[in-house]
Amino acid sequence: MTQQAFSRVRFIMTQPSHPGNVGSAARAIKTMGFSELALVEPRLPDLAAQPEAVALASGAADVLEHAQVYATLEEALAPVTLAFALTARVRDLGPPPCDIRQAAELAGAHLAENGQGCVAIVLGTERSGLTNAQIALCHRICHIPANPEYSSLNVAQALQLAAWEVRYALLHASGAAMLPVSTAQQPDPGAVPADGAAVQAFLSHWQDALIAVQFLDPAHPKKLMPRMRHLFNRQTPTRDEIDMLRGVCTAVLATARRAESGGKK
Repeated sequence: MTQQAFSRVRFIMTQPSHPGNVGSAARAIKTMGFSELALVEPRLPDLAAQPEAVALASGAADVLEHAQVYATLEEALAPVTLAFALTARVRDLGPPPCDIRQAAELAGAHLAENGQGCVAIVLGTERSGLTNAQIALCHRICHIPANPEYSSLNVAQALQLAAWEVRYALLHASGAAMLPVSTAQQPDPGAVPADGAAVQAFLSHWQDALIAVQFLDPAHPKKLMPRMRHLFNRQTPTRDEIDMLRGVCTAVLATARRAESGGKK
């Protein structure tokens, strides 16, 4: 369901003029798992194909190649069932406002409730943002609660933040893991918890080492080893950690033997 929801989110840039911003926007949405980029009335009809756009896309060339160009915002919004106008300016008249996190949560709920629904985040130009007429075509206004003394965000930066919030909302709603994906081809066998036999063998080795350095008196052990057992069991050591600790034990025993023999190896 999550991947299908991601495919129903569209990012719309109105009247983009800088190829670099378009390339950066493509990279921004791809890193967040989205692929739908729409350009409304771009300054150049092939803006997405400009060298600067391709360079700043940095691996998101597929998003650029499939970016759709529209003559009007109405056309870009045609398949959209819930549109958010991203703007920093307060409007006296227009759709109800919310912040970008609330917008992302609303988007996630809308996609979950409507199997054919489509959400759009609409961004304006660098110079003047969205017009009142463009905002009127959207269902909600949303803003990024940046520093009120300096809230100016580059269009691609704003798009990146919006894409992240929508991604987080979709993953959170689906219960998907938020942890980074490992690039390892095979799981590391040493990272799994050590079994009881390995821990017991280590504790026996550890006890020998403690006796060798006279930290443990076998005639009067008291509760030292049970406490040691509780200590290591609480940590849930891995196989590699147990092997490392047994290496310490081996080194301690070797050092103790050399000391007993007068320093001779």
